[in-house]
Amino acid sequence: MSIIDNLKLTFKNGNSLIKLIYLNVTVFLLVNILLIVFRLFNADASEYIHWLAVPSNVGNLARHFWTPVTYMFLHTGFSHILFNMLMLFWFGRMFLAYYSEKQLLSLYLLGGLGAALVYVVAYNIFPYYSAVAYYSVLMGASGSIMAIVVATAVRAPNAEMNLLLIGRVKLIYIALATVLISVFSLTGKNGGGEMAHLGGALTGYLFVVFDKKGTDITLFITRVLDFFVNLFRPKPKLKATKFNAQRMSPEEYNQNKARTEVEIDRILDKIKTSGYESLNAEEKRKLFEKK
Repeated sequence: MSIIDNLKLTFKNGNSLIKLIYLNVTVFLLVNILLIVFRLFNADASEYIHWLAVPSNVGNLARHFWTPVTYMFLHTGFSHILFNMLMLFWFGRMFLAYYSEKQLLSLYLLGGLGAALVYVVAYNIFPYYSAVAYYSVLMGASGSIMAIVVATAVRAPNAEMNLLLIGRVKLIYIALATVLISVFSLTGKNGGGEMAHLGGALTGYLFVVFDKKGTDITLFITRVLDFFVNLFRPKPKLKATKFNAQRMSPEEYNQNKARTEVEIDRILDKIKTSGYESLNAEEKRKLFEKK
């Protein structure tokens, strides 16, 4: 089996977590190959990359309305995607111990949408960001992953994760530290990204709060995904069975029908005499086929 075939098989048999990671890595490879090709011809590909990233400018966002979905799969830096995919893998596995695969995928999307919303609103409300609000863009899965991190921590606060050089730490402390880092970095170089982190974190928190009350806020996204999956899923072909009488002559058909009726009468008489339980498997089959 070739490497490509092995990757295809792993993707096909993998759960939603594996497929999310595969999708992010695939987009990363394609985007970076595109960037390399453009650079070889001394061309700038940033304009095309921005077609997949969320612009903070509302007018640009209206023209690129698909970006709140595409941006959450877009990475251009190796360290960016490596850290994000490790976080997604670690916390995604723990999330699946309490929730379904569909909820993982739906929360990833909902968390990304919540992160994009907070990012755009913040850049259009707070004067601090006004100088860069026109041309700033958001990309990466961090907001989506923050939703999963916080949701897992709120659902199982006392569960522990083994951190390098630190040891075992409760999830709730990891989530709180991650959120606080984003809060204290809002006025840093990546203020927009930190805003998006908080938007994703809020989405993950609300997901667990409403879930405990019996409401799944990701259900709408799950239904939309199911609709498109079923829309493109090939429908099973019904195999038509031709009636065998078409291959018989009229005389053969009448003789076969008479023999069948005699056999059915015999089975019915047996039921009257000894009960239905006295029939063997073949007699039961003939009786139900007649029906």
